[in-house]
Amino acid sequence: MKDSTKSGTAGAVPGGGTPGGGSRRTSSVVLGTADVAKVVRGTIEAGIPIAGDLRPIETLSLKSRLEGNVEQVYVREGDRVAFGAPLARFEAIDFESALRSTEADATSAATAAQTAQWNYDQSKDLFKVGAIAERDLRATEQAAAAAKAQQAAAESRLRSAQLAARDTRIVAPVAGTIQFRRVQGGEHVLRGAELFTLVRFDVLELMASLPARSANDVVPGQPVRFLADGKAFTGKVARVSPTIDPASRSITAYVQIPNPRGELKGNTFASGQIIAQTLGNVLVVPQPAIRTGQDGKQFVYRIVGSELEQAPVTVGAVDEARGLVEIKDGVQERDQVVVGNVGTLGRGMKVQIIGNERGTGPGARGGSARETPAGSDKGPVPGMRKAANDSGAKGPPAAKGQGSRKPRP
Repeated sequence: MKDSTKSGTAGAVPGGGTPGGGSRRTSSVVLGTADVAKVVRGTIEAGIPIAGDLRPIETLSLKSRLEGNVEQVYVREGDRVAFGAPLARFEAIDFESALRSTEADATSAATAAQTAQWNYDQSKDLFKVGAIAERDLRATEQAAAAAKAQQAAAESRLRSAQLAARDTRIVAPVAGTIQFRRVQGGEHVLRGAELFTLVRFDVLELMASLPARSANDVVPGQPVRFLADGKAFTGKVARVSPTIDPASRSITAYVQIPNPRGELKGNTFASGQIIAQTLGNVLVVPQPAIRTGQDGKQFVYRIVGSELEQAPVTVGAVDEARGLVEIKDGVQERDQVVVGNVGTLGRGMKVQIIGNERGTGPGARGGSARETPAGSDKGPVPGMRKAANDSGAKGPPAAKGQGSRKPRP
């Protein structure tokens, strides 16, 4: 069988010549435009990843403060209500009658207290001139004190009656949404029975567990960026637990997210990061471009001309949310690097990029990642990932019968 390689070549050694000084043979790799990224300057936000369910800031259980018959219910599940909006009403005839009676008692007690106080004041003047005995003075003093006590008791009964009459009307203590309605019109309810469950959705809260090593990196007021339902939202750290959980060795941060229009629902899953540091005008590359060698050192595959070069890099901050990494050293702005898992790569491999047929080559300064490698005159076969023996190899001969033929009449 005829060998497809040139005479004198040996086994391919990626990135170098053959053992024993034979002719050089280099592998090649074909990449898509999504497999190549350009080193650019930008802003990176280093943060602490968080994830969890967004819960309403408040969930209130509205219970009956009295026993009676419910006359009318005004709301149903899912209704949004404003502060002070009426929710239900009890039959109030008995409570209003009791209120009128206690009002009359309070008025009578107040009048009696005023009269007793006037008698005491008069008795003091008479006692000074010797018109009455001290015993009579003490009697009027005790009568005035008893009348004041009776007035206080009547006023207390009046306040209780006023509260009972007020409690016959159930109103919303805060603006929110009715989650559950547990009472119907005409139903008799006991004191303490739950009537409604009201939730506040204008602010949602996420309870995030963070590693103990992050305890000093999170403080109230820090911004938070996250995704929920495919949309981006922002919030802030509201509170941080003062202690570390001894079982999980984690701390709890409470993140609040404004939700004035109700775009987010309660218990929606969200993921994002607490922004601990923001760096501007730094070199950044996609996180999948960073690779780790067997020696534990990090590097990227940089495209120089039409060949791969292994460039050691120093990595800085990592933006987990956007998948970006800061590069402190090892590459320059507008360098092109290989992103993600594209198969076996090696130093010195030839590179060809699908979709860059009209470009000037991936190694050209200022060139786009959608350009063709320099010197290539043909586009690669679609779907081809890797081809061996690219350097100096000729294209396959045309199949028999595929030459130029005159068309049949």
